[in-house]
Amino acid sequence: MLKYIESTGRTEEAAIEAALQKLGMDRDDVSVEVLERAKTGFLGIGASPAKVKVTYEAPDEEPVEEVKPVETVPAAPVVEEAPKAAPEAPKAPVAEEPKAQPVAATVADDERAEKIHAFLTGLLAHMGSSAIPSITLGEENTYEVELLGEHLGSLIGRRGETLDAIQQLTNYAVNHGQSHRVRVHVDAEGYRAKREESLARLAQKVAGKVVKYRRNVTLEPMNAYERHVIHTALQDYPDVTTYSTGTEPNRRTVVAYSRGEHRGQ
Repeated sequence: MLKYIESTGRTEEAAIEAALQKLGMDRDDVSVEVLERAKTGFLGIGASPAKVKVTYEAPDEEPVEEVKPVETVPAAPVVEEAPKAAPEAPKAPVAEEPKAQPVAATVADDERAEKIHAFLTGLLAHMGSSAIPSITLGEENTYEVELLGEHLGSLIGRRGETLDAIQQLTNYAVNHGQSHRVRVHVDAEGYRAKREESLARLAQKVAGKVVKYRRNVTLEPMNAYERHVIHTALQDYPDVTTYSTGTEPNRRTVVAYSRGEHRGQ
């Protein structure tokens, strides 16, 4: 169900931020339409605030049946004791190292982390993967999950689409029915960091053109993770603001020119 609120601020960016704080959402969770641009006026006379319309999706409260079975999976993995070297081959212990199973590091005494582990363990099993989730607590109620194992390309998918889907499912399963939401980031083989570097370079290049030509640029369709990287990379870029528009799977990020005199007011 789509809903919207209208918000005002001294700049378009301030109006958007005010709406996001009220909704408790990130910029990429919403679509933004600028209804009225801010006007500075002359010597303060005739000045008017910016007005934006922020549209967001209010999820239905119906439970997702297909994710329930994974809750029965044990919260902690069973780590097999490393096999002892055979007496007849004492000179080749290194042969055992590549076969060692990864050990999941889960935040101790954290019910939410245990729930994340249980869900992902079950989901990965259904996907036919032997990967193990390693969970650590990051900043601002963010859980960082690294999938450990070999040959994880199938879990990453084209341009990270499968990895992004796993992350979205995990966030929904962990936050469903909870009054306090947390964010879960899922990564494998360091894919996120590599992709972030590439997208950050693209964002800086596009922002430079936006400022130079004073024209907005709409990027190609990206998934939620990629759009978030663009927003983050340009959040402090002078004279530039970003927002998302459109619907999945064609949702795009707009890099917009914001006049210097509006910034910081």
